[in-house]
Amino acid sequence: MDVLSDAIRVMRTGRPHSAEIRKRVPWGVRAEPFSGAGFHVVLEGTCWLIPPEGAAIALGPGDVVCLPHGCGHALADSLSRPLAGAPSAALPEVVPSADDGEGAATILLCGAYTLDQTRPHPLFQELPEVIHLPARLGHRSPLHAAVNLLGDEIANPGHGTEAVVSALLDMMLLYILRAWLADQTEGGPATGWAATLADPAITAALRHIHQEPARQWTVEALGAKAGLSRAAFSRRFTSLVGKPPLGYLTWWRMTLAARLLRDSNTSVQTIAQSAGYTSEFAFAKAFKREQGLAPGQYRQHSRR
Repeated sequence: MDVLSDAIRVMRTGRPHSAEIRKRVPWGVRAEPFSGAGFHVVLEGTCWLIPPEGAAIALGPGDVVCLPHGCGHALADSLSRPLAGAPSAALPEVVPSADDGEGAATILLCGAYTLDQTRPHPLFQELPEVIHLPARLGHRSPLHAAVNLLGDEIANPGHGTEAVVSALLDMMLLYILRAWLADQTEGGPATGWAATLADPAITAALRHIHQEPARQWTVEALGAKAGLSRAAFSRRFTSLVGKPPLGYLTWWRMTLAARLLRDSNTSVQTIAQSAGYTSEFAFAKAFKREQGLAPGQYRQHSRR
């Protein structure tokens, strides 16, 4: 298990979507915010991405832009172009569009993921509203290989396309986040979760927490997995992760429990055991302290 995969796994709900969008000058469209993450890849032509705040971003062939918090934004051939409104569901559904207009063409590959933003992993909380990954020759080849495969599968569907597209979309999100994290380590010391995941000792401890959340971990035992003394490990972990080791362990346990309550019919007692609690009462007390609701109430509320 690894932290990045788990961070996405616990937040994902529903199925990802993608489509090829073709636009001809003149064009401009505004997308409303939604609960999830989206991306756009310019396959041909150029356009502008206009975020809710900050400067517009010029996009060219091979550029990838990700909106990890589902912020509202606009896409247009020109900054002076009037923008047509799009329904709030337009990006999550990503419906293919035919050519319109008579000018130069822009072809976009667009995708979206629905995410539960009520309990985001702190790694996701650190991400900016817009991640721009410009195309660079020989750079980020795994990401662009996934783009090419996804584009080919959408343009030429065949047997198993639904499963292939879903898997490639999962790859896309991971490659985008990998690329952003790698960029944070270029040109100077990394900070935040980019620094956390670049630290072999703390990453080893996190991996063990994620792999065995029910284990009765102590700070000393986790420090041993990291190859550090108890005190040195505790200081380093807290500085990088933003929570003390056992605080993060509790947070992760409750996050996994919340996902099971939301997405399964697993009994509260079984969920308590999977979170490392021998007593359902102790688990319910800890869960309510973290979530503000008892497990049964949370299950009912999240399903509504």
